[in-house]
Amino acid sequence: MAHSEVQTTNQITGSKKWWALATVLMTMFFSSMDQTVVSTAMPTIIGDLHGLNLYAWVFTAYMMASSVTIPIYGKLSDVFGRKPFYLFGLIMFALGSAVSGQAHTMLELVWARAFQGIGAGAMMSMPRATVGDIFSPKERGKWMGVMMAVFGLSSILGPALGGWITDSFSWRWVFYINLPFALLAIIGVIVTLPKVRAEHRVKVDWLGSVILIIGLIPILLGFTWAGTKYAWSSPLELTLFIGGMVVLILFILWERKAKDPLLDPALFKNRIFSTSLILGVLVGMTMFGSLIFLPVYVQGVIGLNAQSSGWVMSPMMLGFIFGSIVSGQIMSRTGRYRYLAWCSGAVIVAGSLLLNQMNIHTTWSTVAINMVVLGLGIGSLMPLMNMVVQNAFPYKMMGTVNSTQQFVSSLGGVIASPIFGSILNKAFTKKFSETLPDSMQQFKNKLADLNPQTLLTLQAQQSIAAEFNKLGNAGHQMYLQLMEAVKTSLTFGIQQIFRVGLIFAILCFIGTFFLPEARLKGKEFFLSGSSKDEIQSNEGVTKE
Repeated sequence: MAHSEVQTTNQITGSKKWWALATVLMTMFFSSMDQTVVSTAMPTIIGDLHGLNLYAWVFTAYMMASSVTIPIYGKLSDVFGRKPFYLFGLIMFALGSAVSGQAHTMLELVWARAFQGIGAGAMMSMPRATVGDIFSPKERGKWMGVMMAVFGLSSILGPALGGWITDSFSWRWVFYINLPFALLAIIGVIVTLPKVRAEHRVKVDWLGSVILIIGLIPILLGFTWAGTKYAWSSPLELTLFIGGMVVLILFILWERKAKDPLLDPALFKNRIFSTSLILGVLVGMTMFGSLIFLPVYVQGVIGLNAQSSGWVMSPMMLGFIFGSIVSGQIMSRTGRYRYLAWCSGAVIVAGSLLLNQMNIHTTWSTVAINMVVLGLGIGSLMPLMNMVVQNAFPYKMMGTVNSTQQFVSSLGGVIASPIFGSILNKAFTKKFSETLPDSMQQFKNKLADLNPQTLLTLQAQQSIAAEFNKLGNAGHQMYLQLMEAVKTSLTFGIQQIFRVGLIFAILCFIGTFFLPEARLKGKEFFLSGSSKDEIQSNEGVTKE
């Protein structure tokens, strides 16, 4: 059979490439949808397994396991082919899903999610690299845009699907639904992806991989806990950050001497690579603030009920889908991206400016328009950054550069969450103290510790209302005053987040002017070598 033939590269040709593309798109769809589906089901899961104290770890275990494995998968797939690591990732993800569905305690679910995350690391890095195995950079633009559109579509459908599965069947089916998709993807990978034999003996940098993991875990833990479980300046947080940084410095020193390094330091001498990584972090920070806190704003300030909150981000994702497709088509037809990067950055700034105009009186229709604009900008810039990095390096390094970019982008999201959360909590507490009526100052200390996001849940509001209703009509009026103070303070807190997001958006726009342009390569891309001179150079970068 053709699929059993051994090759020296990962390139996929002939009719198999369309089946490989279908496998990639399906993998992207169900793996990216997994997060939103699980988020929707979490309140029911907590009620069933009674593990509220481990709630955050359901997501943290998945995120940490996937983040630390992404660069390892990317490097190894360049040497030994995508196929074994794609299969390993799909099998681990499926096993993690099956065990998650069988979990009887929250701790079991956390460990199962860690297994899922190990598989997800491969599923995050392999699809983009596999698209690069099928198409040249110039052809790839439109398909990378389609991939981003699939990501946007899964983000829209995920919450609704998660709610429907949980209500109609059981939260356990939120995990079981992954199994048939994983099986189809495994069959697709076996049939379409080639076996690859290394052209020369390669010494895998296992020690470098271990050092990287040891350095990343405390830093990821630090960002996960900062501002919520522990103060940013607490001894534990400082120990995690400093200890992690020391180990990462040792990792860099080791990589500079390694014969075949996991992350070649020479990569960062390439301006296209280093600039795109910085842009990826800035876009991630801008997008993350919107994805997390716009639903909070819509539910808490505008008053859209919790049942409809799953659709809140749909306008932004529709803009994201349209921007991704159009951006990809433009790059494929023109072979250029400089002006597109500038325009995309400008639209991101415009969307962030619109978010900053929102206040306590803003209507849902205005919010939806603002989200579409921001989604257009982010959707058009994200596939562009993937494209330019793949185009800037020899084909045989594509897995490494892809996974490094994916890894850094995911770190941007990890960093953004606690920073924006701390901004919201501090601004909310300050404004709440100022806004709370004098007649309610006796409740100030008790109410000041309330988490603004927790206050939005129906259960929390009913519990607070019940306490005030014990005081009769006066108590009901006091409850209404409290909710008005909450709404005003929440608006103020989220406005501070949008201001910080605007700063990241402006920096991103400025950064696009530092992104060199190299004409997108055609079929000759697959013939490119992998010398260090070629890695470090920017030959072919246009100056116009």
